[in-house]
Amino acid sequence: MTKHTKTTRNSRKFSRRKFIGTSSALAAVGIGLPTQSALAAAAPAPLQLAAPDYVVLNARVLTVDSNQPSAEAFAVKGDRFTAVGSSADIRNLATSRTEIIDAQGMTVTPGFIDAHTHASGAGVNELVQVNVDMRSIAEIKDALRQRADTTPDGEWVRGFKYDDTKLAEGRPLNRFDIDEVAPNNPVVVGHRGGHTGVYNSMALALAGISAETPDPDDGRFYRDSNGVLTGLVAERARDVFRGMIPSTSTREQRRDGVKLISELMTKAGLTSVQQTGGSRNDMIAFQDARDEGDMRFRVCLFPRGQLFEDLVNAGVRTGFGDEVFRIGAVKFMADGSASERTMRMSTPYVGRPDDYGILTMSQQEIHEAVENAHRNGFQIGIHANGDVTIEMVLNAYERVQSLWPRSDARHRIEHCSLVNPSILRRIKAAGVIPAPFYTYVHYHGNKWVEYGQDKMAWMFAHKSFLDYDIPVAPASDYTPGPYEPLMALQSMVTRKDFDGRVWGPNQRITLDQALKICTMNGAFASFEENIKGSITAGKLADFVILADNPHDVDADTIKNIEIVRTVVGGSTMHGA
Repeated sequence: MTKHTKTTRNSRKFSRRKFIGTSSALAAVGIGLPTQSALAAAAPAPLQLAAPDYVVLNARVLTVDSNQPSAEAFAVKGDRFTAVGSSADIRNLATSRTEIIDAQGMTVTPGFIDAHTHASGAGVNELVQVNVDMRSIAEIKDALRQRADTTPDGEWVRGFKYDDTKLAEGRPLNRFDIDEVAPNNPVVVGHRGGHTGVYNSMALALAGISAETPDPDDGRFYRDSNGVLTGLVAERARDVFRGMIPSTSTREQRRDGVKLISELMTKAGLTSVQQTGGSRNDMIAFQDARDEGDMRFRVCLFPRGQLFEDLVNAGVRTGFGDEVFRIGAVKFMADGSASERTMRMSTPYVGRPDDYGILTMSQQEIHEAVENAHRNGFQIGIHANGDVTIEMVLNAYERVQSLWPRSDARHRIEHCSLVNPSILRRIKAAGVIPAPFYTYVHYHGNKWVEYGQDKMAWMFAHKSFLDYDIPVAPASDYTPGPYEPLMALQSMVTRKDFDGRVWGPNQRITLDQALKICTMNGAFASFEENIKGSITAGKLADFVILADNPHDVDADTIKNIEIVRTVVGGSTMHGA
């Protein structure tokens, strides 16, 4: 660590260039990556009376605290903010042992929170699968060919992060494309949305799938106009492959995947993530990374499947854990995907008059799942994109609260993509938290053509949720959507896609509203609003330093603002 000459109060002044270009300010405090036990430690009661470890002065602090919306400075002791106010007042708290940091007018926000992501899976996929986030079928074929050339015949090749609407050829990938480059391996290329995959001919043959195979009620084998299988398989129709594809990651790789994704996400300004859907392996991966000092963000894990059953049997419920890792809501999935155009709606897709989307749970299955989880003390998060599915989930939530009332249950609807006034009234009355995609409008513009402007006026309806006083949560759903919170701010404020097309302008919100969604509302969604989500004395010192104030730049360039530093629990996780 670079040593600096100290003045009487360890004062340090940084120009904007030096702050951005070096480890400088916060690194000089000596706050590199700490032990995870230190990160988890709660602040002692007399902390406010102790001399701060460091103070940050001359900043533009957007606190997201309604009692003190802005400030110039704050003090940090251990992992907590101890005071927030003017530079003069905060400077007076410093002693000879306090590091004084001059932010030179840079902007500070609370740490950003992603309330719906799939972090651990995304991390390990980067290590063991083929990333096909490419802009042409030719590039995808080259990447698959390279992996197939080094994979023994008959073994699976897996690609991930495929996006059918961003390809130069103007058409989707099909099984014949894959057959050309991997004729001797079964191959699946998973869509970044997570609900469909493109399988080559060998994979289809191994599963016994032919053009005569009927579609299950909760899935689909896609065919072209001549009835020939394209290789695209959606939703539960993919279940025929699950027992055939072996696990391709080790415990060490899953741990390293958490390390990698936490580095990438904190670099983007995220300090807390809520992983919606996790297995025993995911839980182990987070804990292994934490034990090694390699987990840079806070995690709220939503169990599903066997892990949920095991936790219930052990007497564990939502909230178990500490400020670094805790158990959140149980996750279920009731319909298809917005980005892959399979979500279940009351009206059909544009250009597909007979296609209303796919349900993956019946009303009875939703009732049974919700009753079990609710009565076992769990918060519930159900994936429901389309209006039909959202109403089915609300039916179940209203039923359990009528039969077994629980105050402040905060049950959630993950994605909650397509709403209407009736749905909004029911969500508000039931105290349900919606978690719609926050980067989708900007990033996935080409997909909205299949919904049309009329639907988009009620999709990802952040403005409508706020108008109904509903605490809408921030959600990337990464990998389906980008996780970068600054892109999220831009998307929610402008409703513009990459090509400048505006989708649902009536759902635009202000920058301050978007900032609150990405911080305080994220904390509220996991029952943590009293410990994080704002820059407030006594809360965890999770914050982000930005090179520019989002209020001062063109709204179409917010995503380009540099993240200078990300701090979790008073310790630098990015920027040192």
